[in-house]
Amino acid sequence: MGKEKKLTQQEAPLHGIHHKRRKSLVVRTLCFIFAASFAIIFLFPTVVTIANSFMSQSEISSNYGMVFSTTDSGAKAYISKKVNIKLIPDMVSFSQYFTVLLKSPSYLLKFWNSVILVVPITVFQILIACLASYGFARAEGKIKGIIFFGYIILMLMPYQVTLVPNYLVADWFHILNTNWAIWLPGIFSPFSVYLLTKYMKRIPKALFEAAQIDGAGEWKLFTKVAMPICKGAIYSCAILVFIDYWNMVEQPLILFTDTEKYPLSVFLSKINEGEIGLAFAVATIYMIPGLLIFLYSEEYLVEGITYQGGIKG
Repeated sequence: MGKEKKLTQQEAPLHGIHHKRRKSLVVRTLCFIFAASFAIIFLFPTVVTIANSFMSQSEISSNYGMVFSTTDSGAKAYISKKVNIKLIPDMVSFSQYFTVLLKSPSYLLKFWNSVILVVPITVFQILIACLASYGFARAEGKIKGIIFFGYIILMLMPYQVTLVPNYLVADWFHILNTNWAIWLPGIFSPFSVYLLTKYMKRIPKALFEAAQIDGAGEWKLFTKVAMPICKGAIYSCAILVFIDYWNMVEQPLILFTDTEKYPLSVFLSKINEGEIGLAFAVATIYMIPGLLIFLYSEEYLVEGITYQGGIKG
């Protein structure tokens, strides 16, 4: 009996470990199911868009078409019809892409307008943010804190609040209906400055002091110490800035009077009801730049998120 009791006491910790492992496995399984469910919900519209872009116009019309009806006054009205969502085309068709890329140059023009507007904003906002953030992170004094607090206030303001001041300033400088009306507010946005400043402040001072002992000046401290460590954060900011301005709608509508200057984000909403298939194709093309940038910079994005105190965790 004593021997049996002794064995039971030895097995008790193992039983507890197995119980914890089973409990942990159940928790992980539930978390996976929960995360997978949300992923499916969020990805479903994207999958539907891509799948329907390879359908013919007739198939699109039969699945999503609207039925016209005449009111008592003689005007035409829409009667909503049951939508038939399909993820697999009856026959794969590239006619929508053929129309967008070869027969309708207006779509490519709007795509090019988006590139012209967004790329300079992304490049120069990040460049200015790197310089300003280094100054905020390294400088001492109360004035720095006051200016940075102003950046925080501006960042917390919804961009809709600043549209009217931006319009008035653009009108005063006679740059309305030009790309500068979009570029200038975007380039000097406080978002990247705030994010990179918080990041640079976490770089250990010992790294800068060691470089200074070796004779490095401020420019070398910036280019050889701060920038390599902040590479992940810089890529993260660039991705967020690009996606944010790639999807902008209100700014061009307010600051552009010439519809030929509209980016593709604005033009998407103006595709009429008879071109639903083209809308799917254009939307798919519209998603490609952001997706490619994300896939290329995914490693740096994760690095920027997991950075802890100058050491990757």
